[in-house]
Amino acid sequence: MSRLARKPIMIPSGVTVNQENDWWVFRGPKGELKQNLPNIISITKTETENGLMVKLSKSASPKQKWPRAMLGTAAALVQNALKGVAEGFEKKLELEGVGYKVQPDGKDLVLFLGFSHPVRFLAPEGITFSVEKNIITVRGIDKAKVGKAAAELRSQKPPEPYKGKGIHYIGEVIKRKAGKKATSSA
Repeated sequence: MSRLARKPIMIPSGVTVNQENDWWVFRGPKGELKQNLPNIISITKTETENGLMVKLSKSASPKQKWPRAMLGTAAALVQNALKGVAEGFEKKLELEGVGYKVQPDGKDLVLFLGFSHPVRFLAPEGITFSVEKNIITVRGIDKAKVGKAAAELRSQKPPEPYKGKGIHYIGEVIKRKAGKKATSSA
């Protein structure tokens, strides 16, 4: 059994959790998020009503191993949904290089990355961008969407290993390579 599924998951204040058909709906101050979990997973409220327990439903066969493996995944999805509607998620990327710049254009971004044309990056649904100098902040309530948008934004111009020019996450370590070294002929 998963370690995450053994402990109750606390519901933050101001967040409600309901089941509508096959979907679990999480509502909070940041918005609403729907999560679809497999039928073999059941979620019950704890006695104190401020926590959730993720367990296997009675329809799950005890001989199969994959339903038990889904417990940790389901618990992590529920935890991320609760945190997303309560606080939200964000990733920060840094644009590094001479002449590289970014401009917000409504919800979208216009990137100048040394190409012959500007690159227009469209904001996915539920994702917002904010730009401060050369730092781009990607925000949203769905952790997977925030991570995917940040990864797609980084893939527009990944950092190169010689000078480190490109788009990289804040705090990301870029392995540098030694360039050509000038040797003196004696």
